[in-house]
Amino acid sequence: MSTLAHLIDRFDPAAGFDVPASWRQGRTAFGGLSAALALQTALRTAPSALPPLKSAHIWFVGPADATLRFQAQVLRQGKSATSIAVDCLADGQAALRAALLFAQPRPSRIAHDFMPARPTVGGPEAAAPIAATEFTPAFFANFEMRLAGGSLPVSAASDPELLVWARHRDARGVDPSVALAALGDCLPPAAMTAFSAPAPVSSMTWTLDFPQPASAGDWFLMHSASRHAEDGYSLQDMQIWDEAGRLVLSGRQTVAIYA
Repeated sequence: MSTLAHLIDRFDPAAGFDVPASWRQGRTAFGGLSAALALQTALRTAPSALPPLKSAHIWFVGPADATLRFQAQVLRQGKSATSIAVDCLADGQAALRAALLFAQPRPSRIAHDFMPARPTVGGPEAAAPIAATEFTPAFFANFEMRLAGGSLPVSAASDPELLVWARHRDARGVDPSVALAALGDCLPPAAMTAFSAPAPVSSMTWTLDFPQPASAGDWFLMHSASRHAEDGYSLQDMQIWDEAGRLVLSGRQTVAIYA
């Protein structure tokens, strides 16, 4: 099995990339991997060292089901912020487009924090491991996950919420922001907890905001909640905290649901 560390080490944005079977989600590449490779492309092709990643907007345009090629374009490089666009093509067809903002911390007299507090739960050592099922996508094997609260997918839950401790099997040497991008999409959409039977889902857009520069870690507490579902689409909010309780990523995702 190719771990994230192995994939990133051999990834060449200028060459075609064939997604290993162990990183697929059905017939397409795992969305978190596609987003992570787009970010890695920006890091490797930027003309100079980049500030920390501050925000990213990912469009999952089409199936990433063929040889992938990534192209980056620096849109603007200012004194404190740099904007980069990355396109991922699958056999010449658009599969993903990313808009990435890298921004240097700077002094400001304005400081406040009204972000959601980390739920009060036990540590990962006290949480029950989540086992793979016949419906679990192949990429699941690259992560270790433990249920910290909320509900499981396909449990007809009235409150569509997931709360899971998760970590990479191996992300040694990977840029922390790249590792977080890959990890951040590993949970199924929270709306799936309301399903009474398995049904297809598909991520369409994903916005990620980094309250502080990403740092390396082991276990991360991940929370995802569907805030609205109607007409075949779900809007979900997402947060990730490190083991010290710091919010390291906040996001929102639009998901197509076929249930």
